[in-house]
Amino acid sequence: MTLPESASPAAEPARGKAADDFIHRVTLPLIAGHGDRLPVSLFPVDGTWPTGTARHEKRNLALEIPVWDETLCTQCGKCVFVCPHSAIRAKVFAADRTTGAPPGFKHVPARSKDYPAGTRMSYQVAPEDCTGCTLCVEACPIRDKSNIAHKALNMAAQPPLRAAEVANWEFFLTLPDLERQIAKRTALPGAMLLQPLFEFSGACVGCGETPYIRLATQLFGDRMLVANATGCSSIYGGNLPTTPYCKDADGRGPAWSNSLFEDNAEFGLGMRLATDKLADAARTQLQALAPQLDPALVSALLDAEQRSEAGIHAQRERVAELLAALQTIATPEATQLAALAEYLVRRSVWIIGGDGWAYDIGFGGLDHVLASGQDVNILVLDTEVYSNTGGQNSKATPLGAVAKFAAGGKPNRKKDLARIAMDYENVFVAQVAYGAKDVHTLKAFLDAESYPGVSIIIAYSPCIAHGVDLSCNLRQQDLAVKSGHWPLLRYDPRLREQGRNPLSVDSAAPSIPYRDFAQHEARFTVLERLRPEAAERLMNEAETVARNRHREYADLAALALPGAEKPATEENKNA
Repeated sequence: MTLPESASPAAEPARGKAADDFIHRVTLPLIAGHGDRLPVSLFPVDGTWPTGTARHEKRNLALEIPVWDETLCTQCGKCVFVCPHSAIRAKVFAADRTTGAPPGFKHVPARSKDYPAGTRMSYQVAPEDCTGCTLCVEACPIRDKSNIAHKALNMAAQPPLRAAEVANWEFFLTLPDLERQIAKRTALPGAMLLQPLFEFSGACVGCGETPYIRLATQLFGDRMLVANATGCSSIYGGNLPTTPYCKDADGRGPAWSNSLFEDNAEFGLGMRLATDKLADAARTQLQALAPQLDPALVSALLDAEQRSEAGIHAQRERVAELLAALQTIATPEATQLAALAEYLVRRSVWIIGGDGWAYDIGFGGLDHVLASGQDVNILVLDTEVYSNTGGQNSKATPLGAVAKFAAGGKPNRKKDLARIAMDYENVFVAQVAYGAKDVHTLKAFLDAESYPGVSIIIAYSPCIAHGVDLSCNLRQQDLAVKSGHWPLLRYDPRLREQGRNPLSVDSAAPSIPYRDFAQHEARFTVLERLRPEAAERLMNEAETVARNRHREYADLAALALPGAEKPATEENKNA
């Protein structure tokens, strides 16, 4: 590619596409670099900012973008799943919706039988928001048999494609999203048809954290409350003037707020307690007004099952029916219930942060929440180092890794947060790595959110602080699991009630040496150059620790409860 002799001036953000007046008056001028011209009076007095504004930045970072070969694609959804910036998406739609599509807009018959005959499918990239990380191409499993270098996704130069793909992307956005209650969320292709409510963040190219957040918003974003600890995820999550969190066509999306390292877990617990209190108040007021309302409606609202997507949808329809009925009751009590009615729909509370928060500075609060029994979901984005503040050693840093304050290599093993959480016996625990087992990650998120108590997902998140090209993000996750460094597991207390062992180990015993994983990352190899004898000793210790950890988990998972059958694990299934 030939580079221009001089840089072109920055383009002004497209004002016509932003309907919100605040975005016109404040957000777009800030993006354009005109913040000094804005009076203080324009800024929010209560600290709230509109969501869905990262889409206006149009950074145009990618020299190359993925191009979809629709003739090869099997519509597996893996490219959407791994994209760190929600820049490639899939939709299914009726054939008649393609009327007026740009000439280059690609769509093919949907392969799945879950949709009506004649349904079309499209995978589309946002050319000005893609970062060119290549992970979607890396994840694509389909190759042309006559040319194995050619996949169903292939990178191509962005500038010649930009104008046409911008038109295709804008048309793609006009197509309806699949209704949440009918999406087959337990399968990867179906789940990836859900609209991501986290898009185009300013995270690093190839970031290992953001796909987990995007996945949570796809599955639960229309009812999420997010308490975000300070760290990388708070920077790209609320890097004003824009935010990547957004809302759907019905105006629903995650409500997000940032707290400190030391109290984020308690902050999120407060969100749960507050929404539960408001829901209790709504139920009390509903019961008081019951004589003036349809008894069947009141009963259904109070007894609603809301652990499934269909249940949430049905409750929303009942709340809409309630609000319509309250308009005919001209009393202060009816007005009060109308203000509280939305809390009759269950909120999904997520407490999100990195390992510096969860393992270290915020661990006391995290432990308090683990012991609370409340219905909260904790997502630990484990980069095994303080990523945002310069790469300091944390209690999640693995044995032998070099980091600030561990220049000679971490001398002891990382803290086992999963086992600590399992000790409570009533906490749902999962350890996941989407680049190693994507469906396992999807199932863990669904199971965690459906659990009516504390759940914690510890998510392996490759980072530039590891000293690795993040285009190799998926490979490193796979090697971490195969070496035993990152065993995949789930601990579901509900299984104990069925007489089954709640722990399952979902990855096989280590099949490669630990060194095969570590040799690709500078955090390990730098010590080999500086202190080769120490590096060799620590590498051997790390090998032993990894194998022992997996064996200990496998042994625990193989224990049968009294009167129960021996549970299945990846290891004893293959024995």
